[in-house]
Amino acid sequence: MMSLNQRVLLSATLVLLIFIVGIALALDRAFYDSARLGVQDRLFAKLLMLMGDSEVEESGVLDVPTNLLDAEFGHVNSDTYAFIIDRTNAITWQSTSSLNEKIPAVALLEKGKKEFAQIMIDGKPHFIYSYGVAWETQSGSYPFTFTVITNTLLFEAQIERYREDLWGWLSIMVVLLLVTQMLVLRWGLQPMRKVSTELAAIESGQQESLKDVYPSELKLLTDSINSLINHEHKQQKRYRNGLADLAHSLKTPLAVLQGAVHGEEDEQNRHKTIQEQIDRMDNIIQYQLRRAATAGSSPGMGLITLRPMVDRIVTTVAKAYSNKRPEITIDIDDAISLRIDEGDLMELLGNLVDNAFKWCRYNINLSSRYHENQVVIQVKDDGSGIQPHEIARILERGVRADQSTPGHGIGLAIVRDIIQVYGGELAIENNRTSGLCVTLRLKKNK
Repeated sequence: MMSLNQRVLLSATLVLLIFIVGIALALDRAFYDSARLGVQDRLFAKLLMLMGDSEVEESGVLDVPTNLLDAEFGHVNSDTYAFIIDRTNAITWQSTSSLNEKIPAVALLEKGKKEFAQIMIDGKPHFIYSYGVAWETQSGSYPFTFTVITNTLLFEAQIERYREDLWGWLSIMVVLLLVTQMLVLRWGLQPMRKVSTELAAIESGQQESLKDVYPSELKLLTDSINSLINHEHKQQKRYRNGLADLAHSLKTPLAVLQGAVHGEEDEQNRHKTIQEQIDRMDNIIQYQLRRAATAGSSPGMGLITLRPMVDRIVTTVAKAYSNKRPEITIDIDDAISLRIDEGDLMELLGNLVDNAFKWCRYNINLSSRYHENQVVIQVKDDGSGIQPHEIARILERGVRADQSTPGHGIGLAIVRDIIQVYGGELAIENNRTSGLCVTLRLKKNK
């Protein structure tokens, strides 16, 4: 496939050539018409001069003094000659220069009528200009047609010289324009080459992001690439941290299991200890897998409308708690949306709604609103709430799943980690009367 530079250069060259050829043809045609008009004017001037030197006697005889004629009419083998015909289409006078020339047949023209044309005489092109006059005398009116003919040698030579000069200079202009175009194109595409060079450096590990300053047309592209690279780095870091945390968290239950296997406890206690540690390990693995799978913000993410998602989650969770029928209030405007991974949003809201159903008695309230540059989401229940010191511990960064708040499992810990990935805020507080209020603050869409 052709490179972008070749594509632009080829297309620009084709446009330039079409433009130059079009201009050349237009100029050639304009000069041709102008030169032809010049020949017409020149022949008409000779006709006027010939008519000015001519006289008609009372008898109708035309008299043309030869000593007053134009020099071209007085030389044999001249390029220009003239003749005059009367009402009988007979030639009443012809110039000396026409003696060796063939006189074409010309019809008598009406008074004041002019005819200019290009004809062939003995296979050679000539210009002919005829003008009809009516000479008034006391004895009557005598019509004549004055005609001047010239060959096209001078005209064709003039056109040929013009075309040589025209195409010569246009060729030089084309070369200069192509060279200038290549230089301008090279300068204009320099930022694209920088992007390619920096991407190659990123691929080889020499740098981590696009660092150069780019024009506004490329800034959105380079910013998006940097965001994608940053997102990928964060994702890899989460995977590594998740594996490290998983390995660290499994050390304790594995040690307990090893002690139970080699311990001297009775079979019933040993079985109970092993089951507890298996449940604990399953809890840890679920938490770390969900934590590592958090997508995080990415430039390519679409907008998700919040209200339909909340309705779906509430309907799904309500089926799991069919023995409870709390009054559910949803105060979320249809226009509120978030730029977030759908799976992450399901995980966030699913854990909060699940906890609300688990601990509520009669009421659950879900609300959302825009506040400055944030989307604020609140989930409230009228349950027993959480002890203040447990709230502080669940909000602490780095708390492991095996240390999560008793009774609330890993749900709030997962919510905390997802919110941190998206640069949001999580607040947990007890209601004034009873129950828990969980508040999420995420960046508003731009």
